[in-house]
Amino acid sequence: MKRFAALSFLVFWVMLIHLAYAQSFEETKGKAEKGEAAAQCSLGVMYAKGEGVAQDWAQAKTWFERAAAQGYHKAQQNLGVMYLKGLGVTKDISQAKSWFEKAAAQGNAAAQFSLGFMYAQGEGVKQDWAQAKTWLEKAVAQGDAKAQIALGLMYAKGNGVKKDLAQAKSLLEKAAKQGQAEAKEVLKNLK
Repeated sequence: MKRFAALSFLVFWVMLIHLAYAQSFEETKGKAEKGEAAAQCSLGVMYAKGEGVAQDWAQAKTWFERAAAQGYHKAQQNLGVMYLKGLGVTKDISQAKSWFEKAAAQGNAAAQFSLGFMYAQGEGVKQDWAQAKTWLEKAVAQGDAKAQIALGLMYAKGNGVKKDLAQAKSLLEKAAKQGQAEAKEVLKNLK
């Protein structure tokens, strides 16, 4: 009997969660259709993740593009990721870079990290450590943990900067405090 009660309770909660997603989706869609950029971006995320609706990359792209056309930096960043990774679109590094640049210019830390990482790796662009450092520093200034790791590694290895283990350690510790396992691992090996 206890097992049945527990199962019934679980089914009840699953139904409530499903209902909440459905209500959230409908509410977000209504706002998006009225032209609210933040809602358009959120709707794009829902389609991309399949939250409250079946996953649909074409719909995600459509809603991100609508929000991006209004200058909404989060949608621009999301489009950059779609093109960088080929999610629902043909992989296009040039398009990715263009969207990242638009979002980064508005202070989007994730886009700043993405640009810095592209320049550090030479992914779709000529490797340029000065550009990498510039963009990573902007993201670090906003507390972006991935940028802290990337810039920390630059200092640890002396890539494009003077090797500075104290600076590397400081950046990696900040990332580790944010729960970044990679930063914790690098700190163990830092000499």
